[in-house]
Amino acid sequence: MHEKFRGRDKLAKGLVISKVLRDSIAAEMEVELGDVILEVDNHPINDILDLQYYTAEDEFSLVIEKKNHEVWELAIIKESGEVLGIEVCAISVKGLKKCSNNCIFCFVQQMPPGMRESLYDQDDDYRLSLTQGSYITLSNLKPGDFRRIIEFHLSPLYISVHAWDPDVRTKLMRNLKAGKLPEQIKMLANGGITLHTQIVLIPGYNDGQILMETVNNLAAYYPAVQSIGVVPVGLTKYRTGLSPLRTVSPLEAEHILDLGTNWQKDFKKRVGKNLVYFSDEFYVLSGWDFPPANEYDDFPQLENGVGMAAKLNQEIEAYRTLLPEEIRARSVHVVTGVLAADFFRNWSRNLAVIKGLSLTVHRIINHYFGEEVSVAGLLTAGDIAAQLGNLNGDYFLIPRVMLKADEEIFLDGYGIEWLEEKVNGKAVIVENNGESFLEGVLGKELGGVVYE
Repeated sequence: MHEKFRGRDKLAKGLVISKVLRDSIAAEMEVELGDVILEVDNHPINDILDLQYYTAEDEFSLVIEKKNHEVWELAIIKESGEVLGIEVCAISVKGLKKCSNNCIFCFVQQMPPGMRESLYDQDDDYRLSLTQGSYITLSNLKPGDFRRIIEFHLSPLYISVHAWDPDVRTKLMRNLKAGKLPEQIKMLANGGITLHTQIVLIPGYNDGQILMETVNNLAAYYPAVQSIGVVPVGLTKYRTGLSPLRTVSPLEAEHILDLGTNWQKDFKKRVGKNLVYFSDEFYVLSGWDFPPANEYDDFPQLENGVGMAAKLNQEIEAYRTLLPEEIRARSVHVVTGVLAADFFRNWSRNLAVIKGLSLTVHRIINHYFGEEVSVAGLLTAGDIAAQLGNLNGDYFLIPRVMLKADEEIFLDGYGIEWLEEKVNGKAVIVENNGESFLEGVLGKELGGVVYE
């Protein structure tokens, strides 16, 4: 039931509803797209965490403002596990917390001009860290934010550390507040918050003894610190006027993995897991084989490019027994970046035994950002079109990570249909897992399916 109020004094703006799920509680209560959530149980709703926290109970009152400015108070009763059934437009009434750093390696500052405006946003928001796994630096948080994180038990959080030493971290991030990290990590760990941490490795800045110190100090906070990810710095060709940096060399990558293997053995004995993990780029640079999937424990930093190849290999391997001996003639082109090209070429040789299947892997060089950028997720439609050529109507696989989250658009603004027309092919968008990849290759669903 709901009560309607008219003439109420002006209330602070709340969160605008962007979606109401069909047959949900909200739909039954006549909540609509565009309504604004103002309060839950007399608590003002200022961000998505307020909304999640105060609507977790089975019974609560919800105050919303309709488009006609009529204010309704709704008495909500949920069954255990039932959801309210709404989504909101923004994470906060005041918008995202912006980055207050000026990192010497910031990727946003070395992007080309003319891209869509949202790509230049520099957020550093602990709410996105909780809800989406985004990495944050903690340097823009106030005491009240830390109290809220601990009181609401906002866990896990993903923290960009880079260096434990306050002076080194301050130099890297060009922010005096960056040096407070050790006390902040201690505070969060003592507050029961689980942390996944990241080190962007920059030769000459935070490698060598600094890296060793950072890893050991983070490991000392296990089990609060559940993972330490190490990734090489990413540099584009758009660095005019920025600090002179260089990428990790093959020899340096091999040295770091040598050290890292010893750290992992030590941590395995001490805490039962490797704890420190290295992104796939280190293995490609050094020429080392990717570790087996079990070396990544529960894959805590997949979104950071740590263990993606090992997990994908494990997933593809799991479906090997379901693969057909023969399919109807089908030509497929796999589109990927420099980093993963050899991985897919190895699998293309394994799949070559399937009669009727022609599989070609295309190693696309990133001219848009610069040839040192090797990951598939930063490839553009323009580079793909120029290097694929005419596919004569064949299928080509596009990983979902190349596209905008809510739209089939590449970083350079071109869409899938544009690319299909340019290369004269039929695009198949695949998720980043083995099942989706094989289904894209075969054009069929896996799992108990009888093949032709």
